[in-house]
Amino acid sequence: MGKEKANKDLSFDFDFLDKLVVGIGEVSQITGIPTRQIRYWEDKGIISSLTEEEGKNRRYNYENIKKMLLIKELIDEGYTLDASAEKVKKRMEMIEETLSKLQKK
Repeated sequence: MGKEKANKDLSFDFDFLDKLVVGIGEVSQITGIPTRQIRYWEDKGIISSLTEEEGKNRRYNYENIKKMLLIKELIDEGYTLDASAEKVKKRMEMIEETLSKLQKK
């Protein structure tokens, strides 16, 4: 297998991830996090759905799903919910800052 083929196999469809939006039920199935817990995290302001109107189905993008998975992993390792949320928030800020610096170059 050539190097070009290997790089193509490892490529990621970032356009797809930008468009990925799924409902709370699908997020629960994907992540293994109960919908009740997802709603609680949203009520606490840890994550946010893309739903603007009250009573509409909650929908989440890739960034929120990624946050949920990271928080779940930290909780499984023994961190509290608040400590996990703060750690993920700082990590996301660091990533955004780094990407911003790279874009300026």
